[in-house]
Amino acid sequence: MVIQRRKKYRPWDPQAYARQAFSPADRLPEGDLVFFLLDVIPRLDLEPFYASYEVETRGQPPFDPALLVCLLVYSYCVGVFSSRKIALACERNLAFLAIVGDDRPDFRTISDFRKGHLDAFAELFIEVLRLAHEAGLVQLGLFATDGSKLPGNASRHKAMSYGYMKKEQERLKAEILDLLAQARQADEAEDAALGSRRGDELPDELRFRERRLARIEQAKARLEEQARAAAEAERQRQAEAEAGWRRQGKKRPGKPPAPPSEVPDDKAQTSFTDPELKVMPQSNKGWDYGANAQVVVDDACGVIVAADCVTETNDKRQAVPMAQQALANLQAAGIERRLDAGGQAEKIVSVEDSGYFSAAAVEGLEALGLEAYMATERRRHHAAAGAAAAVPEAEPAPAAGKMRAKLQTAVGRAVYALRKGLVEPVFGQIKGARGFRRFSLRGLGKIRGEWRLVCLTHNLLKVWRYRSATSGI
Repeated sequence: MVIQRRKKYRPWDPQAYARQAFSPADRLPEGDLVFFLLDVIPRLDLEPFYASYEVETRGQPPFDPALLVCLLVYSYCVGVFSSRKIALACERNLAFLAIVGDDRPDFRTISDFRKGHLDAFAELFIEVLRLAHEAGLVQLGLFATDGSKLPGNASRHKAMSYGYMKKEQERLKAEILDLLAQARQADEAEDAALGSRRGDELPDELRFRERRLARIEQAKARLEEQARAAAEAERQRQAEAEAGWRRQGKKRPGKPPAPPSEVPDDKAQTSFTDPELKVMPQSNKGWDYGANAQVVVDDACGVIVAADCVTETNDKRQAVPMAQQALANLQAAGIERRLDAGGQAEKIVSVEDSGYFSAAAVEGLEALGLEAYMATERRRHHAAAGAAAAVPEAEPAPAAGKMRAKLQTAVGRAVYALRKGLVEPVFGQIKGARGFRRFSLRGLGKIRGEWRLVCLTHNLLKVWRYRSATSGI
């Protein structure tokens, strides 16, 4: 169906590179990634990218959204994430020139387009997932879920602890009162000498301190809200553990745990540059403000079927939401589960490491029609599968013993062994091969959008390599 558009765009022909006197096609390898994208991207449903332009028909014609989508997708595929570096490559790199031709967008156009269409990239993720399924790369036999902490665009030097906030708050209040007293004295002196005047201009020192005090009070409120949420979660965890002991007819050993405090620890910190992020351990063994990037990967060819970012360092509560998102994405892409001999939908195996384990997670996955294989504790690499755990069981609920017994069977060991060879290479390809090790945008919503852009380019690379392999290029 041909969609009639009211808005006029700058003309863009994806095949223009082939007709140039000095064509990139003559110099780049046959079957290069850029030619694959120039062929595929315009055929996808890009209507969400056009929607915002169609509302306003006035003004100069903008760049065709398909051009900018193709440019950003190619850039993320080859590890160029900065809008300034993308704009520079459009002047010097043959593959980038094949996309933009002679009409090259500047870095601000590229940056604004990326930030303004992050929701549309989430829909493009579904389009690419459908494309991967049509290529036979999604089989729905087994899922593996994992997460990796990535630093955000937030400075550790623009942060403050809760204890220091209290001291700074008192200091600023005292300084503000002192400045107000000085202002009153100055007004009285000027009134006595010169008569009345407006006097409604705030001194710069007072204005600066009032703004700083307001920001500190907002940051304190965020930490206090986080502390209340953490205390409620801890109370719920203690109640579940107590219920587990009661189900076994046993009494909790040791002293009863102290009630969780709703007051933040004095060392609790928050960032002023990106308040939504939290300090997390990073792969370099250090700590930085970042997000926990989650993926669900199909076992056939390593295609990502769900992607999200959370601010929780622990993966304990991520198994069920990620499985729900994966199933919703598959449904949106029109991908149905395989049927067994009786015509019933086969269960999809879901594999997670020990960081995801809880009785609620196992029950939630089973309620979604998934077969969970989830480690209950960390094990040494190459340790014997049937060896007893050196650490006593942290959760006395029967679910832990049941899952442990399941993973000690021959089938359980074979299934769980697939996990590290399936999902961990995905993060290696994204972080190591393409160099995506830090988010460019600020705010959890924008970080989620950028992560989906990264993951859809991962899937497009899978489709391109599969097509190149099958065509012999």
